[in-house]
Amino acid sequence: MRATVDDDRCRGHGICCSSCPEVFDLSDDGYAVVLAEEIPAEHENDVRVAARACPERAITVH
Repeated sequence: MRATVDDDRCRGHGICCSSCPEVFDLSDDGYAVVLAEEIPAEHENDVRVAARACPERAITVH
C-alpha cells in the first residue's frame, strides 16, 4: 500500500499526522508529507482513517 498527498489540496490541518504520525508529518512549510514510500502493514488502517478524515481530501491511498 502507498499513500500520496496532493500538494495543491493540502491546507496543513494536520489531522493525518494525528491519525498516523508514523506515516505522516508536516513539512517546514506546514503541509502534509508521507514519510514512508511503502506503508507498513501495521499502519494501513490508520492511513485509511487519515485519508477519510482529511477535510480537503488531499490523501490518496493506493
